[in-house]
Amino acid sequence: MTAPATAADRAPPRNKDQVRECLLDAFIGLLIEGSSDLSHDAVAERAGVARRTAYRYFPDRGALMDAALLRVRELAGVRVAYPENIDDLIDTLEPIYTGFDSIAPIATMLRSTPQGRQLRMAQNDQRIASYTRALAPAVENLPPHDRKLATAMLQVLHTTPWLEMRDHWGLTGSEIARTTRWAIRALLKDLRERGGLSLDEELKDENAA
Repeated sequence: MTAPATAADRAPPRNKDQVRECLLDAFIGLLIEGSSDLSHDAVAERAGVARRTAYRYFPDRGALMDAALLRVRELAGVRVAYPENIDDLIDTLEPIYTGFDSIAPIATMLRSTPQGRQLRMAQNDQRIASYTRALAPAVENLPPHDRKLATAMLQVLHTTPWLEMRDHWGLTGSEIARTTRWAIRALLKDLRERGGLSLDEELKDENAA
């Protein structure tokens, strides 16, 4: 997928949903291009609508950024979302990583630019809360601080390796999903067997002589 269309590339928006979508795609397009001007004026100009229209839909930068993240997920696919439980962590890997492939310029921007980081960090509290809740049963027996460490590692594997594995190894989204599924299952198995042992302690090999 290429960057979202500019005003010159698309028909004028005709209804409220189209106007909103056009404004969000304009904002995302400016992010992909690394523009230093992400003002409502710049977004409105790129979208081909009046400045006051941009403010009517998104009264401030925070509202625009939150909506832009939702638009990115919409473009990537409905299964690109925070997990609700441990099964979700496994089941959503394929749609997430193939979804990232389908919006590669946007996904790359989100993970490799200051603007992308700012956009992602806008929902960091929600991200942490969602993963903490979903993974609580898997880490509940660990020492308190280790629960946070294990949750963070599983969260990273759920979404983050896409850019590194795509750029450095030339892997597809399906291949990345397969690899991270193996890694996540290995960690979940370790957590089941670990019980209350800290992450620094090695598990005993019951098959050892």
